[in-house]
Amino acid sequence: MPRVCPFTGKKTTAGRQYTRRGKAKYLGGVGRKVTGKTKRKFRANIQRVRAVIDGRVVRINVSAKAIRMGLITKPTRRQVETVAK
Repeated sequence: MPRVCPFTGKKTTAGRQYTRRGKAKYLGGVGRKVTGKTKRKFRANIQRVRAVIDGRVVRINVSAKAIRMGLITKPTRRQVETVAK
């Protein structure tokens, strides 16, 4: 199953991690130098949640942004019955 949000379209993207050495100019150095570039992945913040879709409660993978934006509706919590003695 791919790491893709069906609502926002967020997915894993590729990028690089830069390794640097040296001291910044504003701190009195001669500047920071890049000593290496490594491929890496930027992963979307995908959460597995229970949501109401077409009147049914299902578990789906959605991004945290979709949850914050209110694009999914969570099911109502069950009411706990209190027993009187």
